[in-house]
Amino acid sequence: MSESVLKVIDIWKSYDNLQVLKGVSLEVAEGDVKVIFGPSGSGKSTLLRCINMLNPPDKGEVFLRGQNIMARNVNINEMRARIGMVFQHFNLFAHLRAIDNVSLGLRRVKGLPKEEAKVKALEALQSVKMVEWADHYPAQLSGGQQQRVGIARALAMEPDVILFDEPTSALDPELIGEVLQVMLDIAKSGTTMVVVTHELGFARAVASEMIFLGEGTILESGTPNHFFTSPKSERVKTFLKQLKTLYGTHEDLLKLSNKEE
Repeated sequence: MSESVLKVIDIWKSYDNLQVLKGVSLEVAEGDVKVIFGPSGSGKSTLLRCINMLNPPDKGEVFLRGQNIMARNVNINEMRARIGMVFQHFNLFAHLRAIDNVSLGLRRVKGLPKEEAKVKALEALQSVKMVEWADHYPAQLSGGQQQRVGIARALAMEPDVILFDEPTSALDPELIGEVLQVMLDIAKSGTTMVVVTHELGFARAVASEMIFLGEGTILESGTPNHFFTSPKSERVKTFLKQLKTLYGTHEDLLKLSNKEE
């Protein structure tokens, strides 16, 4: 049995009087790709931000390789360095070149010398097919290229798990495929991932489990085959029909990589 990398136990989170998460629990093993989907406002992004403590949960526990990262004596910055995060809107530093955006964390968080950080940054950029643009600034890159730099930045830190918060939602339709292909490649390389997305082609290709989040709770979970052939909840069935109408166009981009069920 694969080692548990991430374990989330009974997470609750509210903002003022709005209860966003209501007792969410999940476990991610080594090499897993967990895909979380559901309607807007269901708590998907909040769950990711609770996991890496950008917005600490009100109740519950989060364990990273068996260590409770909410314990009082934990160095939260050290823990965050082990939980990669890829955001919707890239969050690159506009005044830094791509290679400097990627190497910054290696230098400031991991304390690597400049040249060693540069070598690792170039390796990460190579893995997302962006090494040719290493000396470009974000304004000189397309949205898809900026997101690939964001993924390289997360990969370079060699985290235990990478969280993806709707990484294609801010992209123009013609740029989505290039980012999905990069994500597909790193998933198949064995990277442990938790991905909030509505891209059904990606989910079908590499998800070890899909989790439907609705109104702050997990309404249904299972393999991609379960969701694409026999979902139980009427709420899930309706939502999937809507997704296929809105997002189904990218399934063909990934059909050659679909795993056998």
